[in-house]
Amino acid sequence: MQYRTLGRTGVQVSSLALGAMNFGRIGRTTQDEATAVVDAALEGGINLIDTADMYGGGESEEMVGKAIAGRRDDIVLATKAGLPMGDDPNRRGSSRRWLVTELDNSLRRLGVDHVDLYQIHRWDPETSDEETLSVLTDLQRAGKIRYFGSSTFPAHRVVQAQWAAREHRLGRYVTEQPSYSILQRGVEAHVLPVTEEYGLGVLVWSPLASGWLSGAVRAGREITTSRSAAMPQRFDLSVPSNRARLDAVERLAVVADEAGLTLIQLALGFVTAHPAVTSALVGPRTTDHLNAQLAAADTVLSADVLDAIDAIVAPGTDLAAHEKFDTPPALLDPALRRR
Repeated sequence: MQYRTLGRTGVQVSSLALGAMNFGRIGRTTQDEATAVVDAALEGGINLIDTADMYGGGESEEMVGKAIAGRRDDIVLATKAGLPMGDDPNRRGSSRRWLVTELDNSLRRLGVDHVDLYQIHRWDPETSDEETLSVLTDLQRAGKIRYFGSSTFPAHRVVQAQWAAREHRLGRYVTEQPSYSILQRGVEAHVLPVTEEYGLGVLVWSPLASGWLSGAVRAGREITTSRSAAMPQRFDLSVPSNRARLDAVERLAVVADEAGLTLIQLALGFVTAHPAVTSALVGPRTTDHLNAQLAAADTVLSADVLDAIDAIVAPGTDLAAHEKFDTPPALLDPALRRR
């Protein structure tokens, strides 16, 4: 396992990190299974675990808390808040009222007195940067969080938050967590250059592109992954973007075979090769899944392999742009771009 500095914090984190979204009802995992995955991850050298309040309605945090009991100090623990935690319109977003309440809820579920990294799960257009950064700074000074970061922010919002922190003399986001994979490379054109400019650590999610790069999705095979069952429209081969992804996967599989790698190793080695990326979040449901992903911990792709990937999916290109979560609202809502 490689270890890298998380932005400018001085904290050393593993190049592969454990994402806990599949713990509980989402991944249909039991506590024993989740604990086994955590055990195997720590044994494999992973020292960063990332979860969120809304994963399973808090169930993931509870499972992570039980799994790390007695060894919390060995782990860089990260969680997130901001996405809805019920129908109440005030149980979401990044207001002072909600974040103060929800951090306490997360600490209770995790069974800890602080988290190392607290992340705003999505940019909240209803709340000012000053409001959010002010409460995060106060929570940091109170010792409840060590650092704070953003997740899936558009590049311009990452920049705006940095300027707001400077203008109001507040703590700043030290990390960003974008979606990034061989099949979704759009962040290379805007988000990653910004994170490099401001010295942010980058924890990328979905490096296996929701299972497209796991090796389980191949031409001529029935697609039976758990993600395809939950989101069938993303794997419907009558959709042009999905056909483009399958074509890319087939060509990437040839590159992987010729390099003596699995498709998982190729995919994870690709995202961790980018100089802006600190860690790639893997989200296994089972220890078998985790072991296949840990095999990429020391994967270093040659320049020839990286060039071959570029020839299949061009730098800065998203094969399924409509699935992005950091698209400016005006591109999605006509009322916001027309007088």
